[in-house]
Amino acid sequence: MSEGVRLNKYLASCGVGSRRACDDLIATGRIEINGSPVVKLATRVNESDSVRVDGKRVFPKEEIVVIFHKPRGYVCTRNDELGRKTIYDLLPVSMHNLHHVGRLDADSEGMLIMTNDGDLSQKLMHPSKSVEKEYLVTSNQAFENAHLDQFLAGVFTEEGKLKAKNIERISARRIKVILDHGAKRQIRVMFDTLGYTVTKLLRVRIGQLWLGDLEPSRWAILTKKEIDLLLSTK
Repeated sequence: MSEGVRLNKYLASCGVGSRRACDDLIATGRIEINGSPVVKLATRVNESDSVRVDGKRVFPKEEIVVIFHKPRGYVCTRNDELGRKTIYDLLPVSMHNLHHVGRLDADSEGMLIMTNDGDLSQKLMHPSKSVEKEYLVTSNQAFENAHLDQFLAGVFTEEGKLKAKNIERISARRIKVILDHGAKRQIRVMFDTLGYTVTKLLRVRIGQLWLGDLEPSRWAILTKKEIDLLLSTK
């Protein structure tokens, strides 16, 4: 008899979430196998087993990874309590089961990865992987050279010390920012702390995969080679 696969891996393959998120679902008793609740994280599943999440049966899905050019004015959520437009309004219904890897706030735009591959999400988000993200940022005023140096050395904010991996001036009010560890709204928080206001923030790269000429609101399914670029450091 097959030993099966670990339950959190099976749930991740069904698009339920990352393995860590699936562990939380198991621990809180929201998973049933063959009609019986399970709470043991080490539980294993066979192909013939019936697995349900909150009473709804789930099945392994074909893994899909999509690059999406998020336009300004949309939030990264399926349902917004404030009634704002969401990224799922721009995607076909067949892709509404995909979850976004990280997020861009409503006023930010650019490259977003959407997938049902929980393991890939975990790799892209885990701090130990140090996956680079590159942004083009425009400010309401010219940057002082000393402040550009401070972005690299670290800016002390209410959220703690935040810093960029690399900074490059493009023009008086426009710079390229590379992060390899990102706190929530990190670039905007750093800018605000030093007295700048971000007027445009565009993410153009994750890992070694570039947004390229993909237009706002458009998406494309990634190939295996392109997915590998997401995790590449060189």
